[in-house]
Amino acid sequence: MADQKILTMKDIAKMLNVSVATVSRALKDSPNISREQREKIQKFAREHNYYPNVIAEQLRHTRLGPAKVIGVILPEFVHYYFSSVLSGIEKEANLQGYRILVAQSNEKYEREVEICESFFQNKVCGIIVSQAKDTKNYDHFKRMLDNDVPLVFYDRICAGINCNRVVVDDYNGAFKAVSYLIERGAKRVAYYGTDLDLEIGKNRFNGYKDALHKHGMEVEDALVRICDTSEQAELVTPGVLAMHNRPDAIFAVNDDTAIGVLHTAKRMGLSVPADLMICGFTNGFRAIACDPMLTTVEQRGVEVGQQAVQILVDRLQGKHPMNHVEKRIVKTRLVVRGTTR
Repeated sequence: MADQKILTMKDIAKMLNVSVATVSRALKDSPNISREQREKIQKFAREHNYYPNVIAEQLRHTRLGPAKVIGVILPEFVHYYFSSVLSGIEKEANLQGYRILVAQSNEKYEREVEICESFFQNKVCGIIVSQAKDTKNYDHFKRMLDNDVPLVFYDRICAGINCNRVVVDDYNGAFKAVSYLIERGAKRVAYYGTDLDLEIGKNRFNGYKDALHKHGMEVEDALVRICDTSEQAELVTPGVLAMHNRPDAIFAVNDDTAIGVLHTAKRMGLSVPADLMICGFTNGFRAIACDPMLTTVEQRGVEVGQQAVQILVDRLQGKHPMNHVEKRIVKTRLVVRGTTR
């Protein structure tokens, strides 16, 4: 299924050498074009398994759509942040009179494409999505937009498409966290983060870099690692902490990675925070279940989910024009606990 392409009205128009407006009228059986033209286009659409998004069209003209369903794509269910975003989405969708259809991509591009196609065929009226880590091609998202299925990205946004989005203030969250570590005495701060191809990775790394520069410190390649899971942290950290001039603080892109650092440092006989300060980014349940409890940047996932639904529903109810792009930033805050001095 991942190899199948979703046919759009633009595709039909190009193949038949007619305008998109003509295709749209034909599929609606409009008398404004000839019967011969209507039948030709309708026959072509049937033969090529074209699925018009009837519900989205209806919801643009009425608040009483027959099946008000929002599709939600999570990279993974088990991650605290994504589950908190889902909680916010479900809460706000219910208040607005919508139901949600949820699927996880398992961080796989192919699975993400399949989910988009499934949502489209099941006539969801819009999609809220955080893209998979390995998504580099955005054609499946562009096809949704071409077929008037509104998208709202959260957390990991699609930089290749100018689209509705809700993100946390990744840059300032990282900047304030790293500045705090330095102000508490850190001389060498390591960074564990995601691939810089992802906007979230780029923004948090830039916050780290600028915090160092503000305090007269330089980025050292040896202290920057692509590492964003607890398992990776437990593999990478022994080498980092065995360096001759090892870091005395580590800022991690999420709590799971930070906790992997904490477990490894303790196994190596280091005292946290006396020998090593650690800061994460999420503020999930695990942050208060470890010893010492984790200093971290709170992401406010529930609020992100609620705002994503608000943007999507406003679009569906015609409160914003089709070409309007809503971009919202949810502020973060540093929660200081026992892994920093």
